[in-house]
Amino acid sequence: MEFIVIYCTVPNKKEGRDIAKTLVTSQLAACVNIVDKVESVFSWDHKLTEEHEALLIIKTKKDLFEKVKDVIKELHSYNVPEIIGVNITQADETYLKWIAHETK
Repeated sequence: MEFIVIYCTVPNKKEGRDIAKTLVTSQLAACVNIVDKVESVFSWDHKLTEEHEALLIIKTKKDLFEKVKDVIKELHSYNVPEIIGVNITQADETYLKWIAHETK
C-alpha cells in the first residue's frame, strides 16, 4: 500500500476546516493539518500576486488521490486550487498503519 501527502492552499482557515472535516469524516484522509497565515507569492494572469492563505497538509492513501481531489474541487472557492500529491517514501510503520486503518 502506498501513501501520500497532499498540499492544498485555501483562502482562509474556515474554508480549510470545512474541507478537512469533510475529508476526515468521509474517511478519505486520516488527518489534515491546517497551517494558518501562510504568505503566498505567485503569478496570476501575468501579474505578481501576494495573498495570505492557509495550507492544508492531507495524509491519505495514494489510491484515494482522485477522490480527495474531487472533494477539494467541489468545496474550494478558487477556480484553480493547488492540489499537489507527494509520495511518502519514508515514515514510521505504525503511523502508516494508522493512516490505512482510518481511510477507506
